[in-house]
Formats: sequence, structure tokens, C-alpha cells
Amino acid sequence: MPGDIRYLIFDTAGGPCGIAWTATGIVRFQLPGEDAATTRRLLLRRLPEAEPRTETEAGAGAPPPDVARAVDAVRRYFAGESVDFTGVALDLAGQSDFFLKVYEAARRVPWGRTTTYGTIARDLGAGPEMAREVGQAMAKNPVALIIPCHRVLAAGGKVGGFSAPGGSSSKLKMLALEGISFAPPAPAQQSFGF
Repeated sequence: MPGDIRYLIFDTAGGPCGIAWTATGIVRFQLPGEDAATTRRLLLRRLPEAEPRTETEAGAGAPPPDVARAVDAVRRYFAGESVDFTGVALDLAGQSDFFLKVYEAARRVPWGRTTTYGTIARDLGAGPEMAREVGQAMAKNPVALIIPCHRVLAAGGKVGGFSAPGGSSSKLKMLALEGISFAPPAPAQQSFGF
């Protein structure tokens, strides 16, 4: 399998991202790290055999057109443009059938919208007790953003966790790019000072 996976680290308005692919599709996507070296380290942590590519390489070494289109879409996303990643081909080999169904459901959540772990579980016919497993699928999502796990919230519309660099703060920033904000709750009672 060495040599079958290639990767690219590229700049966006949100910071350096990483993308890895096989002949089948995108196998891993790394949300922005603090710098290119951090992004590369995080991407390669699970793909140590991947071979680097650059956007300027010509011929067989260059990213294929579908990967170049995905990179362009990611750049447009972090520039604040509404982007739909449902057409991006993925290579999710090795994922369980349940995770694949969860990922397919999450991919249907459009820009500027959210859902919950429980809603996805219910929509899959799994029942609300499977919300935790949906959350586990989101936490292990190998292609965050392309499968928009940041749009999947905890019960009651709470942000929930996020396994990407920056944790929940990064999730909030991505949701804010899409026009979704989480205002602090208003105080239940104001003090008049007497």
C-alpha cells in the first residue's frame, strides 16, 4: 500500500489544511493547524506512508483534478463562501456500516444548518439511545468539513465536542462562517443594585 496515498498541505484563510487521497477518493482531511508543520504532523499521524505532493507539480505527481477541485472548495469555504462538498469522492474503506450511514446522513446537512446526534440516530432508525455512537462516528470522522461533523450538535442544540485542533472553539468558528452563532444565555434575573 505505500505509494498509494498522496497528500498535500495548502494554505487557506483559516490556516494551513491537509488533504490525502487514493485513486478512489479523499481518505483524510486535516482542518487548519497553527502552522503547516503542525497540520502535516496531524495528517500523517494516521497516514505515515503517504507521499507528499505540491500544487505546482506537473504530470503524474500533481493532485488529480477532483482533488484540486476539493482544495479549491476548501479555500472558498474558509473565505466565507457557501460550499457544497457532497460531490467530493471519498475513500472510507475500513469504516463500519453504521459509521458509513452516519457519514452519509451528515453529508446531507447543508451549509448554514445544523442537526443533532440524536436526530441522525433517529433518522437512521437507530433510536435516541444510539446518539452516543453517532457522536463517536463524528469524533472519528477522517474527513472533517467534507463530512460536516461541525454541523452536528449535542442534545438541546449545545455545541458538543470537536476533535479537530482548537476543539469546540474551532467548531464555533466554522459555524460562524456559515452564519450560525451561539449567543450567551441572557441572565434570568438582573440585579438593580439595591
